[in-house]
Amino acid sequence: MSTYFSLLKMRFLNSLQYRAAALAGIATQFGFGFMFISQYLAFYRVNPLAFPMGIDQVVSYIWVQQAFLTLYMTWFFEGDIFSAIVSGQVAYDLARPMDLYGKWFCQCVATRLARAILRCFPVLILGLLLPKPYALTLPSDGLQFLLFVISSILTLGVVVAFSMFIYISTFYTLSPTGVRIISSVFADFMAGSIVPLPFFPDGFRQIAELLPFAAMQNMPLRIYSGNISGMEALYGIGFQLIWLVILVTGGKLWMKKALKRVVVQGG
Repeated sequence: MSTYFSLLKMRFLNSLQYRAAALAGIATQFGFGFMFISQYLAFYRVNPLAFPMGIDQVVSYIWVQQAFLTLYMTWFFEGDIFSAIVSGQVAYDLARPMDLYGKWFCQCVATRLARAILRCFPVLILGLLLPKPYALTLPSDGLQFLLFVISSILTLGVVVAFSMFIYISTFYTLSPTGVRIISSVFADFMAGSIVPLPFFPDGFRQIAELLPFAAMQNMPLRIYSGNISGMEALYGIGFQLIWLVILVTGGKLWMKKALKRVVVQGG
């Protein structure tokens, strides 16, 4: 366990060095957040009662989404992992006395966490300072905030566990491009990144809420905004925990199977 913690720590500290990229990300995420909110305001001004979430909840949903985008986004992948598989450098990782799944998992968690810490606070502070209706609102109480933190941690685990399936698939396809694009677009939509799940048609939403994508950003953002609270939030966290166990277990089994057929060519 200490080995994985050391790896996570080293990767985390290394990712903190990219401050220029973080500044660019802050400006981009604030711009996108302001644009998305403006779009929703145009619809809410026509008939605010026609939507399943209040405008304050939607605004908070968007700002927190933008602030912690690097934790929640399903389209971010570690390029060096893909490169190691395609080039054959993964042989060096296999020679080390370390579980490959655990190594890649810790690497992904550390990178996402470091980028989130660099970017989240400026976006949250700016969101809190904006006037209504663009202002970010705080959770209703301390318990709701605690549930949001727990849900965000589980979301990080679920998203990384999902991305591990994409990495493992590269052992079979040798090119990550196709699977990466299709999976990230589908997962992003089903996780509520483009439109929150409560806005989906009822039948489609009921199906979407059973899939692992609903255990991603959908849950912490709805908890923070107050759309989910109390026992419903606890059930949602339990749902996330179940999918985390399923995805990690399935990923480990598939990784074990994939490594049995790995062939590394070279001189």
